[in-house]
Amino acid sequence: MPSKPYLNHSQVQTMMAACVAEAQANQWAVCISFVDDGGHLLALTRLDGAAPVASHISPAKARTAALGRRETKVYEDMINGGRTSFLSAPFIDGMLEGGVPVMIEGHCVGAIGVSGVKSAEDAQIARAGVAALAS
Repeated sequence: MPSKPYLNHSQVQTMMAACVAEAQANQWAVCISFVDDGGHLLALTRLDGAAPVASHISPAKARTAALGRRETKVYEDMINGGRTSFLSAPFIDGMLEGGVPVMIEGHCVGAIGVSGVKSAEDAQIARAGVAALAS
């Protein structure tokens, strides 16, 4: 029977702490979401001052990164490059930079989505979470 790794609660908490630390170190008010490999919400934190809409955008970014197994910037670049028909892709609506997949042993086990500041800064926060898992 094939098996694959998965995210457990402790790992999500470790990555969340790293994301929050990165955001707070830069004084960025954001919402941070974690999903499993199927895009199901595992955790969400909305830091003080984050816009209410960020609590909808960050899980969408995470879900898109998990289902697509790639950073959401890929989709944003594709659409900005003229392939607007991709906007009709089913089940993915967070096609803005800031969603980063979490890979373990070559498997996508979930993703982190961040919303609230510039897209590149959202991605920086998400990558800090991924880096915490790798260390």
